[in-house]
Amino acid sequence: MNKVALITGAGRRFGYELAESLLNEGYTVFAHYNSSKQGVEKLEKSGAIGLQADFSDNQQIDQMVDAVLAQANHLDLLVNNASCFFNNDTVDQNDNALNAVYQVHAVAPYKLITGLSSLLAKANDGLVINITDIYSDRPSTDYIAYCGAKAALANMTQAFAKSLAPEVRVNAIQPGPILFLPEHDSAHKQQILEQTPLTVEGGLQPMIDTVRFLRDNTFLTGESIKVDGGRALKI
Repeated sequence: MNKVALITGAGRRFGYELAESLLNEGYTVFAHYNSSKQGVEKLEKSGAIGLQADFSDNQQIDQMVDAVLAQANHLDLLVNNASCFFNNDTVDQNDNALNAVYQVHAVAPYKLITGLSSLLAKANDGLVINITDIYSDRPSTDYIAYCGAKAALANMTQAFAKSLAPEVRVNAIQPGPILFLPEHDSAHKQQILEQTPLTVEGGLQPMIDTVRFLRDNTFLTGESIKVDGGRALKI
């Protein structure tokens, strides 16, 4: 039976690299994007099925669920990776930003897991991986809404692990300084790496390796793995 995966936020960074890796392994990949169309167009050339949805709109989430239900008879892997990152000032001044933080990190994963649980149960060892954050345990005071939304996703990871067992496993990955953003200057990078025991930017491969570990170890559910070079020890 052909393996099928759905990756949200697949148009860039980790989502893109994971989608490409799974395509190379022979998966059928549903690649969700909101605005990063160029990356998904590249994935489509390799056989991915692109799905556009703005997760701030529940109707679009439901339509995406319906699209997957119509095109797949099982789902081996759901990776809730889509993200948005706003500081306190942004969400305090813009209700749309505040709404997006919780929609993208909590509401959308909830609706995707519940809406696709029947397909996950039809797979041989269906698996959900939620990408949370090391800040879901140790919140930053500069990104309170973001940390709260990621904490909600972390809590849902454990709740769904209990409710969907034994047919479906649900785990989480908590990334740290994996890949700096273009807007991060050298001073910011140095500060973060000084707070990271392994003192290096992790890159995307450790994240992909952790997805494979969670996939291949079929006796893990309800777990959360930090991929952060030890940074959570210092924040």
